[in-house]
Amino acid sequence: MADTGFDLARYLPLLLPILLIQLGLLVFAVWDWAHRQAYRYLNRWAWLAVIVLVNIFGPLIYLLVGREENG
Repeated sequence: MADTGFDLARYLPLLLPILLIQLGLLVFAVWDWAHRQAYRYLNRWAWLAVIVLVNIFGPLIYLLVGREENG
């Protein structure tokens, strides 16, 4: 019989870099969020929700458009 189940070990080399990028972006964006006083477009807590809940794109959106330049 052929095993048709999901084999994590087979996909781990592909998933690991994506997970590390996600974690790095998340940590950096939350650290930056915690040290800033001014934000564009949304308030402080809405940006935290975007960072945490929107996976890779949330931290990227925050870092590209959400930060106030001299914050």
